[in-house]
Amino acid sequence: SSALSCPKPPALPDQFVATVDNPYFPLTPGTSFTYKGKLEGEPATDVLAVTDGTKVILGVATTVVHDQVFVKGKLVEDTLDWYAQDAEGNVWYFGEDTRELENGQVVSTEGSWEAGVDNARAGIFMPADPRVGQVFKQEDAKNVAEDCTSISDLNASVKTPFVSSNGALKTEEFSLLEPGVLDNKYYVRNVGLVREQTIQGGSDILELVSVKK
Repeated sequence: SSALSCPKPPALPDQFVATVDNPYFPLTPGTSFTYKGKLEGEPATDVLAVTDGTKVILGVATTVVHDQVFVKGKLVEDTLDWYAQDAEGNVWYFGEDTRELENGQVVSTEGSWEAGVDNARAGIFMPADPRVGQVFKQEDAKNVAEDCTSISDLNASVKTPFVSSNGALKTEEFSLLEPGVLDNKYYVRNVGLVREQTIQGGSDILELVSVKK
């Protein structure tokens, strides 16, 4: 499928805007997305809440998104993600503060990174003008987080409990740190991420079931 290589992120642009309104990945403060499915064979819920908080990274005021993963009703992952949109409409990913939990106790912060720290660089998360064949590195923290995405379809069919579409943006996502794993993600305009599924190296699946504003 995708060759396991992707280009380094481009240089950070000078101009960023205050809101993230890319139609494929809009982040409106106060909005929460709930996904349900299975992770490693267990029933799972993922709640992604766009906060009204910001975090300044490399001089850019990023939007803070709170992502909580529950497996069999118990919180297993608690993450703050940082996004910002440039003046051209590209959404950039500036890093994450992630914690894995067991029985309410933090057992790992592996995968945490921040652009500008230890040579980590922000990467493009969603282009302003997505085109089939585009490949971009969303995370560029060497040996910590190196996720890459390629756009495979702009008119994909997807059906979830919340929304169905024949015009979804479909990506293939892989990590340079986990070369045997491949995910598909589906984004619907004016909604955002609606489905993600591991198609190689696992069987995880999460689908959007509700959006609250």
